[in-house]
Amino acid sequence: MTLEAAGVSEAEESVYRHLVTAGQASAGDVAARTGLSRAEAERVLDALAVKGMASHTDVLPRHFRATPPDVALMPRLKRNADALDLARAEATSLLQVYRDTMRRRDASELIEVITGAEALRQHLRQIQASAQDEMLWFCKAQYVAMPSGSNSSEFEALARGVRYRVLYEKAFFDDEGAVDNVVAGVRAGEVARAVPHLPLRLAVADRAIAVCPLVPGGPHGSPDEPTAALVRDSNLLAALIALFERYWEDAVPLDVDDSGAVAGTDGVGGPDPLSAIDRRLLALLVAGVADKAVATQLGLSRRTVQRHIQRMMELAGAATRMQLAWQAARRGWL
Repeated sequence: MTLEAAGVSEAEESVYRHLVTAGQASAGDVAARTGLSRAEAERVLDALAVKGMASHTDVLPRHFRATPPDVALMPRLKRNADALDLARAEATSLLQVYRDTMRRRDASELIEVITGAEALRQHLRQIQASAQDEMLWFCKAQYVAMPSGSNSSEFEALARGVRYRVLYEKAFFDDEGAVDNVVAGVRAGEVARAVPHLPLRLAVADRAIAVCPLVPGGPHGSPDEPTAALVRDSNLLAALIALFERYWEDAVPLDVDDSGAVAGTDGVGGPDPLSAIDRRLLALLVAGVADKAVATQLGLSRRTVQRHIQRMMELAGAATRMQLAWQAARRGWL
């Protein structure tokens, strides 16, 4: 049967094919050609007429003609395809509800304990292989399971469009070959930043699943096999992502020049980005002084004042002046 997807039975398909080939036929003709009884042939022909796949004459004995396949079958196939898509979407929704229910009732659905370096490597490769949008990483010094430069899964993911945001702590660059490996990652598309220190190791895939250690590890950590947690969608995962974003905001971008030299590996920002005028302007802005009054006090035009404010907003990554004031306080600009 090839027309089952259109809601056509085997007998109906056989009779319809005969009508398409013969042009027209009576119940007796159909019975003789298909091996059906006359009563069965009449029943199938009537069913085809009800489905709009055949029409008949009013003169007895009735003769049936096939409705053109594009008219008879295509709309039925489209309806069935739409129904299948709807059913698939509903099944996906039910699966999510089921998983949410299981997470609430069974902690093992939220956190899975991984023991051993090989198991940890395997899980890190798997979550990168399945990542579709973004990977977030905390890279500390002294590897636990995956030495620097051995993560070929990253380059494969970058090649298919997955974004990597990676935070390195300062001590990481003391490891042998670490700088060269970071340069290779950045040139492949990795977005890298550095901070003086990271609180833990962490990898997050698509903001849906994370791997993080449960006990200290590495050459200077626990001498036992590393133990890590696989954390799925939960408040704990949300907290880990928020921790990453908080460190990312304060981190220093790593710049790689054409020669392969890397700047920013100490995780400490460069010279003060604000001028004396910027600081005076910012203080007046935070105090609620209007642009016109700020311009008068500083002896600048309003347009110049607005240019200074726009530049500071870009430096702080702020979309509004309120965000600029908050970022200025956090960054010690005031």
